[in-house]
Amino acid sequence: MEGTLSLDYGAHLPLIALDRQPWALQRLLEYAVSAESVGFQALAANDHLVFPRPWLDGPTALAAVLGRTGQMAVATTVALPVVRGPVALAKSLAAIDLLSGGRLVVGVGPGSSARDYAAVGVSFEERWKRLDEAVKALRVLWGGEDPPFRGEFYSTEGVTLEPHPAQRPRPPIWIGSWGSEAGLRRVARLGEGWLASAYNTTPEEFAAARRRLATLLPANGKDPNRFPSAIATMFFYVSEERTTSERIIREVLSPMLNHPEDELRERLLVGPAEECAQKLAAYRAAGANRIFLWPVEDELRQLTSFQERVAPLVRS
Repeated sequence: MEGTLSLDYGAHLPLIALDRQPWALQRLLEYAVSAESVGFQALAANDHLVFPRPWLDGPTALAAVLGRTGQMAVATTVALPVVRGPVALAKSLAAIDLLSGGRLVVGVGPGSSARDYAAVGVSFEERWKRLDEAVKALRVLWGGEDPPFRGEFYSTEGVTLEPHPAQRPRPPIWIGSWGSEAGLRRVARLGEGWLASAYNTTPEEFAAARRRLATLLPANGKDPNRFPSAIATMFFYVSEERTTSERIIREVLSPMLNHPEDELRERLLVGPAEECAQKLAAYRAAGANRIFLWPVEDELRQLTSFQERVAPLVRS
């Protein structure tokens, strides 16, 4: 994926009860099998403790389906090391990387929910400083041979986590950012990749941020042409019926994401296949390497519909 403007697709595990279906392991296993069989290149899990809709735990769900993910990469998009604590998160993600045979991409970020921080008694205002330290702690905890990390909030002194991840020296860490100047500097300084958020950007904004990131990477010893970037949380529903698309925007996505309907209509892939393809082509032109898609309803049918009706239009 690195070093080119090629575009491929990942699928988010359906961790939110958008359709009110009961949670079952078989449902997640069927989803993972379907995603690989129709051509998705990665399977991802997001992270929240508290959310307006019921949310299945991301790392647990990702671990539960590893045996059905085939050769797909597995990713966190993003995990919350400040909320979960870097030692606990390092332990669980090392196990996922080991059990997947070294297929894990670790996307991390501070998250955007103050409720998650309140639930664990951590100051939301400290999230950025803590994230910087948490990423450095993760590297030491997975590396096994680096000197201990000692910071204001975290220390790895005397902590040895074994077994180590399968990937050596460690899994790649991608930093989540909506594209602010401070966020892009953090990506350039700490990351091996960048994750943007679909409902918080546009292809034009993403392209501008990608150009800015390219000016920041060389000073951090990184090649802009080999630095991957991806779009996460691209909710989608492919339908030629406008009434269905409008219902999903109005009744499901806008209340859940707390974003205006017009904004989501512009940014997400809800509507006819040709319109969805045009938006994805704009992201491809902007330099995105992977887009993680999240079907809103009718999950398995939508995964197939995307690969059969939308992806070919983007390629052409």
